[in-house]
Amino acid sequence: MCRKIMEHKIKMRISLIALVFILHMLPFSHTKSIVKHLPGFSGVLPFTLETGYVGVGEEEQVQLFYYFVESQRNPHKDPLLLYLTGGPGTSAFLPFFYQIGPLKFEYTNASRSDVKLEVNPFSWTKTASIIFIDLPVETGFSYAKRLEPSKKNSDSLAVTHAYEFIRKWLMDHPTFLDNPLYITGISYMGLIIPRVVSNIYDGIERGVRPELKIKGFLIVNPHTDKFIDFNARTEFAHRAGLIEDELYEPAKEHCGGKYIYVDPNNTLCLDSLRPIKECLDRVNVNYILDPLCNRQDPNQTCRESIYSYSGIWANKKSVRKALNIREGTVDKFQISNANISSLFGRPDTIYYSHDIFSSLAYYKKLVTKKCHALIIKYEKTYSEAKFSLKYATIKGAGHAIALYKPEESMVIVETWLASHTNSLKP
Repeated sequence: MCRKIMEHKIKMRISLIALVFILHMLPFSHTKSIVKHLPGFSGVLPFTLETGYVGVGEEEQVQLFYYFVESQRNPHKDPLLLYLTGGPGTSAFLPFFYQIGPLKFEYTNASRSDVKLEVNPFSWTKTASIIFIDLPVETGFSYAKRLEPSKKNSDSLAVTHAYEFIRKWLMDHPTFLDNPLYITGISYMGLIIPRVVSNIYDGIERGVRPELKIKGFLIVNPHTDKFIDFNARTEFAHRAGLIEDELYEPAKEHCGGKYIYVDPNNTLCLDSLRPIKECLDRVNVNYILDPLCNRQDPNQTCRESIYSYSGIWANKKSVRKALNIREGTVDKFQISNANISSLFGRPDTIYYSHDIFSSLAYYKKLVTKKCHALIIKYEKTYSEAKFSLKYATIKGAGHAIALYKPEESMVIVETWLASHTNSLKP
């Protein structure tokens, strides 16, 4: 009897040690919590909001912060979208509170120090569950415990981290493993998203677990190729009437259609481009119908000045506590990290390497997959075997389409998802 009792105690001790070991080995990254109240919003949130961190990279040194909102219709069957914000370096805070998320700021209050929130009637979360992620690292509330010099922040690293993030997030949220998955985003992420999607398909072919139910991708006004995109601005400006024939025709003649990365010896081209640059420097490239705006100036009444609400609200202690932000990780929230963001002609910095120039090769690669793509520009559909790609235009909108035309953007996304997702069909 004594021997049996002793054996039982030993087994219990071993089990306890094993349990402690398992708990110790659980990734620190998988911290998550349900948010029911937010400062500035009256009452309980009328949707399910989860915030948390997922650790990626070597020893999970990089901690990526996310906001997750369950679909307000049928979260068990509706699509799951991973949303990557442009910039790079612009926080997921921007699409969540200004564009497609379930909440938005009230702009009628007299004092910006007393920020109020209200429901966004045109949120994409009405038809899909969305993970808004602060990517790349050091964007928004994401941070690195230690980033080795050999692993300098970059476009390529963002691709790797996004793929690792979605795999780990789904392992931690197995109830969404069977939901149709789409990688979505805007602007600069047009260089990143096709590579992430390609990595997912490659992982499926290699038998990587869990198997992600990838269906395709959706990008708003994407960067596709840095030369093509930026070079086309001069031609677009002429077609839109922003520069006159008298300025455009000499540039067309002397530059031979190449308006960026000009040969320094081609003085005729450089001279003809100078007055064009002076004109375009006075144009709001995000929305040419709006005046040029300093979004950091709270005294301006232009559309983009609303971004000043973000820093006021997100840096309140009560807000950080409600969102469950880890103390001591991000001293001051910025809606966009200027050390990371991409500007034309800007070289790599000590903080970030812009090492992806084009995503065209990955579009060609995805043509061979069973993949659906939506590019919100102008409406035209292409298909090849099981691949389909649709371009769509929302007229009268600026670069961040959902900011200018929220209802129209919601309708076009809902219609596109319903066209090839059985769970959405009536």
